Amino acid sequence: MSKHIVITGTSRGIGFKLALQFAESGHKVLALSRNTSSLEKVNHPNITTLATDLSDENSILTAASYVKENWGSVDILINNAGMLINKPFEELNTDDFLKVYQVNVFGVASLTKYILPFMKTGSHVVTVSSMGGIQGSMKFPGLAAYSSAKGAVITLSELLAEEYKEQQIAFNVLALGAVQTEMLEEAFPGYQAPLTAKEMADYIYNFALTANKFYNGKVLQVSSSTP
Repeated sequence: MSKHIVITGTSRGIGFKLALQFAESGHKVLALSRNTSSLEKVNHPNITTLATDLSDENSILTAASYVKENWGSVDILINNAGMLINKPFEELNTDDFLKVYQVNVFGVASLTKYILPFMKTGSHVVTVSSMGGIQGSMKFPGLAAYSSAKGAVITLSELLAEEYKEQQIAFNVLALGAVQTEMLEEAFPGYQAPLTAKEMADYIYNFALTANKFYNGKVLQVSSSTP
């Protein structure tokens, strides 16, 4: 049965592959990213692209309005978009932290808040975090803003799972290890990851569709390597 799926960060990497996978399986996808050109070129009938800036509340409201006017309901929300700044801590300023948190935390909170009214019993919110956000995991210099933001969004999801459990809307987090994407190259130049974006998209696709039957308020560490 066709589902309505909202995915952020669909211009490249895992989000791009996920949008295609859901669309090719017959689901309706609302693909939100600042740059929509890559999916527009694909021009899949099941994908609607909306240029969305997660650091802008009005931009998020536009996405919610699309859902209200055209769908009326959302089955799965995948918070996949990420923002990374890689520089030594002493060079980071408040603006750097704000830029990263706007996308990785505040944007996730905002979009989730505006999409939740369209989600019913059995819906699933999946947030993509990072092993860098897991307490006790190995940490890497230069990623203070990114990893701390990814930690914050884990706690946010755990809390929302509790707050919405009576409505039976599941919230789960996937803390990803290294996947061969443009963002990984920004964080670890030259590092060769054990997984491709397509392989990780396959995993997230199945998780988003089925894992809410088994998990709620959980953080799964999806990593076979360090980083």
